[in-house]
Amino acid sequence: MSPATDPPSPHDHTAGVGDAPTTALLTDLYQLTMLHAYWEREMEATAVFEFSVRQLPERRNFLVAAGLEQLIGYLEALHFEPRELEWLDSTGRFGPDFIRRLAQLRFTGDVDAVPEGTVFFAGQPIVRITAPLPQAQFIESRLINLLHFQTLIASKAARCALAADGRTLVDFGLRRAHGAEAGTLAARAAYLAGFDGTATVEAGRRYGIPLFGTMAHSFVQAHRSESDAFRHFVECFPGENTLLIDTFDTLHAARAVVSLAQGLRPLGVRVKAVRIDSGDLAQASRDVRRILDDGGCRDTGIFLSGNLDEFAIAGLLAQGVPADGFGVGTRLDVSADAPTLDCVYKLQEYAGRATRKRSAGKATWPGRKQIERYRDAQGLLTRDAVVLEEEPQRGERLLRPVMRRGRRVGSLPTLAVAREHARREFASLPSPLRSLESRAAFTVDISPRIRELAVAVDTE
Repeated sequence: MSPATDPPSPHDHTAGVGDAPTTALLTDLYQLTMLHAYWEREMEATAVFEFSVRQLPERRNFLVAAGLEQLIGYLEALHFEPRELEWLDSTGRFGPDFIRRLAQLRFTGDVDAVPEGTVFFAGQPIVRITAPLPQAQFIESRLINLLHFQTLIASKAARCALAADGRTLVDFGLRRAHGAEAGTLAARAAYLAGFDGTATVEAGRRYGIPLFGTMAHSFVQAHRSESDAFRHFVECFPGENTLLIDTFDTLHAARAVVSLAQGLRPLGVRVKAVRIDSGDLAQASRDVRRILDDGGCRDTGIFLSGNLDEFAIAGLLAQGVPADGFGVGTRLDVSADAPTLDCVYKLQEYAGRATRKRSAGKATWPGRKQIERYRDAQGLLTRDAVVLEEEPQRGERLLRPVMRRGRRVGSLPTLAVAREHARREFASLPSPLRSLESRAAFTVDISPRIRELAVAVDTE
């Protein structure tokens, strides 16, 4: 399948501007009540919170960090508009002093995070927030919202890319995504994780992602014959065309494509690809490939779509289908087999004192932590270790400074750079972690210093 237009060059965008809703009211009520309580009790010392995923979903051996750019944009833009404060005042929940103080709220803290596109595992802190307690608490809901969704989709998309083994992958999921923001951010996350492009035009404008498109069944139905529909479409788009051939009879349509292509060849125009969206995709693609080849259309590609995901793609390729690419929609944009991650944002230190949650099944490790990564001579991952930030460095440290005192430390990597980073990360996965079905063990050590700190915190 070919892009509908020449692919735009991926470029920098100012995160949070025209990117995602930045209203400070996009939060949970309890963040406001906590803010009020912390201010009332003058609890404004430095707090350290960490974002992590407690456990991997079934059939996931790794996750892919995504959403950091949108998080930083949110933190930079964090403030209450006058009309928002007026509305809050009208609810009668908060007094005028609190409303006045909200007008001054800004994020002035530090952010350390793993770069977008980084492979990570359960129990690892991938974002650390260090800020006055009221600020660090208030941002919780939107922080989780932004990091959870793109990490979820990027992790699903990475598995599709592994299954496709170099074939073209296009995000088709906007129409069944859970809202406009979800559809657009899903296109970004999928591209970061190895997809070649998207059908979502706004994602092309906003993030510089290459756009791909074919044609509608309705276009074929609106014509008196498939042959007329195909000819008219190619006349409109002689340079970039992918013909949808399963509206009525797929094999009959394939023969019509051959006839059209033979007539266009003297004019220097060719049919670039055909798309099959229904039926037995394996058998249909083999039959269509034979018809195209016998008709002299060996350079016409075959693009498959229709309820696909990494499992379906792997199954089709195991049958030897002659597919050049795949369109993946609904099951990607809602991560159908694993629609949520068990992710959390927890306090690990306050006013210089380490702390942790000890709830059954939800306990956390205390202190400011760092991830250290170890590789073999070939660059493949061998193990990770979660250590205290203050411990001597032994492995590659993954958490890096992103913001200091509310301002960015340099520039975030562009989407193109993050995408290349993700490609290198996937290349470093040992074979068992690439499995789509079986759970593979990967060692994530907790340092003795952290364990000792936990005992000390528990016995205070």
